Amino acid sequence: MALDFPNDRTLSRAAMKAELLDAETERQLAYAWRDDRDEAALHRLITAYMRLAISMASKYKRYGAPMNDLIQEASLGLMKAAEKFDPDRGVRFSTYAVWWIKASIQDYVMRNWSMVRTGSTSSQKSLFFNLRRVQARLEREAMARGEELDRHQMRRTISTEIGVPLHDVEMMEGRLSGSDFSLNATQSAEDEGREWIDTLVDDGAQSAEIVEERHDREALRAWLLEAIGSLNDREQFIIRERKLREPPRTLESLGNELNLSKERVRQLEAAAFTKMRKQLETRSDEVHELLS
Repeated sequence: MALDFPNDRTLSRAAMKAELLDAETERQLAYAWRDDRDEAALHRLITAYMRLAISMASKYKRYGAPMNDLIQEASLGLMKAAEKFDPDRGVRFSTYAVWWIKASIQDYVMRNWSMVRTGSTSSQKSLFFNLRRVQARLEREAMARGEELDRHQMRRTISTEIGVPLHDVEMMEGRLSGSDFSLNATQSAEDEGREWIDTLVDDGAQSAEIVEERHDREALRAWLLEAIGSLNDREQFIIRERKLREPPRTLESLGNELNLSKERVRQLEAAAFTKMRKQLETRSDEVHELLS
């Protein structure tokens, strides 16, 4: 599903005119999309919260990204939130959507800041978006006290303020202050035209790693099949149609076929997952070892 508007101004005007949903209407729309894949309900839910996405996108204009692109990424985050939102948890959609919108925008900004990936962990993201701001504040405060922080003191204080390791501060500072250059550039005149790319080590998976990964995948598949085998025929059918089929069947269509209510199908699905979880727990140590 896409929201097509000519430009960000038109989109902003349309978003401001969108309806404000109360909690009950919001929940019913979320149920309609989750259980029945009702695209009209999804469109209404997303349109109502586009103003939130646009507002969050505007806060990242200072990173030099086009506003249209920021709004597009915010919209993608909003749609991901709608796809994964569970109305049964009792949380408002706007509260849940903020995380997905922010993550989508920040990933886009970091991908486009440099040709080299700036970072992807939570501490690296926190540093990327807060390092300069915290650094400027610390410099102002030190100046007001008549003090001067040396480089090491500044990095150590930033590390404490943001709550990340000192090494990460040093690494991010270097990345933000550096610039991109071509790997096809020659190292020096004395190297007879040797390029930087010639010094790179192949980090592709080795044959032993490929075999080990294949073995782990096959083991996990066998355990999942064993867990599904612990279900009765009706439970297996529901799990297969709801989780192993593209697109997944709706609760309503399964209920019609099985002559059950949607709620009863939902209960059977939950019970089946509980059985599978208990079956997998018998191999908890092996599963944990594979996934850790």
